Amino acid sequence: MVKEIQASLTELDKVVKYLNETLPSNAIVFLRGDLAAGKTTLTQAIAKSKGIEGEVTSPTFSLQQCYDAADGSSLYHYDLYRLDHEEFMQLGLFEEFEKSGWHIVEWGSDELKAFLEGVGYNVAIVEIEANEYNRTYRIII
Repeated sequence: MVKEIQASLTELDKVVKYLNETLPSNAIVFLRGDLAAGKTTLTQAIAKSKGIEGEVTSPTFSLQQCYDAADGSSLYHYDLYRLDHEEFMQLGLFEEFEKSGWHIVEWGSDELKAFLEGVGYNVAIVEIEANEYNRTYRIII
């Protein structure tokens, strides 16, 4: 299923609402888009919708940030920009996907997606394309 949503940064609630209504309580979501497309901004909006207070930043150097939501669920945010699939596997980070909650993955490779699907996970993708006045969010579930 593919859903396309046009939204400005102030209208991100439309995208987040759709994700919250469509995805299960345990989900892996790959965010794809160019640098500065809004991947971390979308993650911040998702975190806010789950009642997560405080700053949500890109885990560029730590690779992963973990947040506890007000409803008792968890949000895991990964930035794999500098990490190839082999390094990801060697670090054992794939085991983190066993934890319940939403796993938001920036810069996840096709190889990682194929691996996760091969071991039984469903992976949703949000492709973000920046336009002059808004962004196009193509959600593939």
